[in-house]
Amino acid sequence: MILSCNNINQTFDGKTILSDCSFHIEEHEKAAVIGINGAGKSTLFKIITGELMPDSGNIIISKGKTLAYLSQHPDISGNRTVYDEMLEVKKDIIQTERNLRNLEADMKQASGEALEAMLADYSRLSHSFELNNGYAYKSEITGVLKGLGFSEDDFDKPVSTLSGGQKTRVFLSRLLLSEPDIILLDEPTNHLDLNSIAWLETFLSNYKGAVLIISHDRYFLNRIVTKVIEIENGTAVTYMGNYSDYAVKKESLRAAQLKQYYNQQKEIRHQEAVIEKLRSFNREKSIRRAESREKQLNKIERIQKPVEIDSEMHLSLTPRILSGNDVLSIKNLSKSFGNQQLFSDISFEIKRGEKVGIIGNNGTGKTTLLKIINGLTDSDSGEFTLGSKVNIGYYDQEHHVLTMENTLFEELSDSYPDMTVTEIRNVLAAFLFTGDDVMKRISELSGGERGRISLAKLMLSEANFLILDEPTNHLDIVSKEILEQAINNYSGTVLYVSHDRYFINKTATRILELTNRQFVNYIGNYDYYLEKREELTGVYAPESPSVSASGSTSEMSAAKTDWKSQKEEQAKLRKKQNLFKKTEEDIFILEERLSELNERLNDTSIASNAGKLLEITTEQEEINTKLSSLYELWEQLSEELEE
Repeated sequence: MILSCNNINQTFDGKTILSDCSFHIEEHEKAAVIGINGAGKSTLFKIITGELMPDSGNIIISKGKTLAYLSQHPDISGNRTVYDEMLEVKKDIIQTERNLRNLEADMKQASGEALEAMLADYSRLSHSFELNNGYAYKSEITGVLKGLGFSEDDFDKPVSTLSGGQKTRVFLSRLLLSEPDIILLDEPTNHLDLNSIAWLETFLSNYKGAVLIISHDRYFLNRIVTKVIEIENGTAVTYMGNYSDYAVKKESLRAAQLKQYYNQQKEIRHQEAVIEKLRSFNREKSIRRAESREKQLNKIERIQKPVEIDSEMHLSLTPRILSGNDVLSIKNLSKSFGNQQLFSDISFEIKRGEKVGIIGNNGTGKTTLLKIINGLTDSDSGEFTLGSKVNIGYYDQEHHVLTMENTLFEELSDSYPDMTVTEIRNVLAAFLFTGDDVMKRISELSGGERGRISLAKLMLSEANFLILDEPTNHLDIVSKEILEQAINNYSGTVLYVSHDRYFINKTATRILELTNRQFVNYIGNYDYYLEKREELTGVYAPESPSVSASGSTSEMSAAKTDWKSQKEEQAKLRKKQNLFKKTEEDIFILEERLSELNERLNDTSIASNAGKLLEITTEQEEINTKLSSLYELWEQLSEELEE
């Protein structure tokens, strides 16, 4: 065991944040700390690092072990360049290298005992230099910086000139290069693109020390951790396995707790009824028995009802106006800023009902494309066309659509005056705003809470084409799951930019990757993208003409054939989905009619009318025959769509 947290208690302003929180981390173990925003995860990390003293409890770190911590907003400044910051981490190795060079020079002039002493020192220093990977420290620095998204042009930039996200990546690079025994990371993927996140996953998975991570990136956690520590209601519960394992075990545990709760409530009601009955007899013996039972009942340790978040998560919203089948058409679009070309001559189309995720490295122009579609910036050339009756709803990361002085309730009631109080509260509850929360002012909310209310407004709008820029940023896992369900249930069209691979995997029916200034189309979710990325990128967005030319004609032909088959499969899928929907509607109409006919048969005025009875029973038989065929078709389509 390398780290132990024992009975940690922490309160702020009378509010309990952590209560008897205990867990431990083994050497080389990779673990996650999860919980909703405000659960106390960052507070726990500050207690572990000694930045904050707990009210009670203790933290034990194995003797001689080193610990390093990446907070969400690390403090790093100064005039050193990015590369010099990394050299600072390796200063002991660099000093050892200088000492070796000096000894080499001195040994040329020495002899006798002095030379022997120098040779002994040289042997000792060489061994230490080799053990600390001294011969490869420069390539190690380069590998970490490039892995976290820095180009060689960035190496000589002063840290003081970098953005907040870049400074965080510099701090993370330093931390990884320092190789502590325990790494604590608070939301490490927030400022990384997909390639950098994938690199960090590999680095941490192979890291020889222990790693403890706070993250809402479920895909990231699935790839790295073997233990999940959930902070809920101030206490810590440990689950072995990755995030998916935790989710299954958590649901199973919650179901068991819910069953125990209902069983206990049933027993309590039974005992209360018996006590009431005994009292009603109004005899001394019966009253004593009632009092005895009441004492026993009061001694029962009451089981708290588990939080039923799922019951508040069923949100189904339908645009009031149906758009045409062609939602967006982009032709030969190009955009540059100065000498930097973001994308060139790109073309693609989006059809009604598609959920399209745009992915790509930072700085490739994803957000710029969304702004062009929304008329917030101009393209250099090319054009885009919105289809018939398309009404755009745009979600930006700055939440400009919110009025800071409004309460949450006012924010929705002002925008949608026709909604009742109950309807507004139900929508707010679906986005986890309940009770007195609805009277909070927007200005008092956290970034994640503002994101949730912005999404609630957007999902209520008349828009039938949602355009979302990083919608999961600052959202905790529960909020992300609510958004995933809302998007999957949404009958309109969605186009979004995201780095959240789990979210993309759950919601995307199609992915557009912006790479090498071109879009590559993948008809499927994130797992499908990973499977086809290397093959399709080489054909449709090669790094240079020479790369494309080097590929064989047969390889290109095979990939293009695959592309064509994707398009055909997509068309077949849309046709099948439409048929499935129509089949469901036909079944509903016929079942309603059958119900009406059954009611008519119970009408006494018809019972004696043989002609009318024959007419009704004949129609019933026809409907049952049609329903039998429709049920069979529905089952067949259901299986095919599931596959």
